Amino acid sequence: MFRSRAATSADTLARTNKHCSQDVAIAIRDLSVVRGGATILQDISLDIPRGGIFGLVGASGSGKTTLMRAIVGRQRIAAGTIHINGLPAGGRELRDLVGYMPQDSAVYQDLTGLENLQFFASIFRVADGRIDEIVDLLDMRSAIDRPVLTYSGGQRQRVALGIALLSKPPVLVLDEPTAGLDPRLRHELWASFKSWAADGATLLVSTHVMDEAARADRVAFFSDGQVVALGSPADLLAQAGAGDLEEALLTLTEGREAA
Repeated sequence: MFRSRAATSADTLARTNKHCSQDVAIAIRDLSVVRGGATILQDISLDIPRGGIFGLVGASGSGKTTLMRAIVGRQRIAAGTIHINGLPAGGRELRDLVGYMPQDSAVYQDLTGLENLQFFASIFRVADGRIDEIVDLLDMRSAIDRPVLTYSGGQRQRVALGIALLSKPPVLVLDEPTAGLDPRLRHELWASFKSWAADGATLLVSTHVMDEAARADRVAFFSDGQVVALGSPADLLAQAGAGDLEEALLTLTEGREAA
């Protein structure tokens, strides 16, 4: 699904440097974020592998959303660096290479779902046929011509996710993309996530749902603005001596307070 767009940006993607190896899509080094005098993220260093699903898990206020905002260049950082495919995060060259879905649906309420997709498709210079693909993928055909202000929270989530997918970006940063969605659509979307990753896309996904986290290739547990555990779901279960990821999260973040 993502190969054609990545191919058109081959020149940009080829210009990797010392900050990212061929196997690393996102390199985060010694990242700190301070907001209102409070430290939200403290000395975060992570490598997000290329071509897979990387999950961020933690309580509300633990720093997941702040990290995602920093990665896409929407959060001022106090220290450290972030590079995506060797390029500084937030740079213009990354505009077509990174798809971002924020936690709060960034859609225009007075437009229809279709008009939202058409507006952003014009910005990304995407063909109309791509909009049809997105509408079908997100099962929005019956509601796509209604104003967004009439949508449920889950329907707004779907439009926001569709906007992030429009340009077929090789890197997707998705902040709780399935919140408010029914189990069937969540299952279908995660099957799509797996397929895109198998085709070479890199997905960074935050979630509160442990069965979703278990589908990621690697997971980082966040607490109080720090990464407290990192590894595959199997690794984290072993570290915690736990039977499931929810128990592992509670064990590995015990005694820490959310930021």
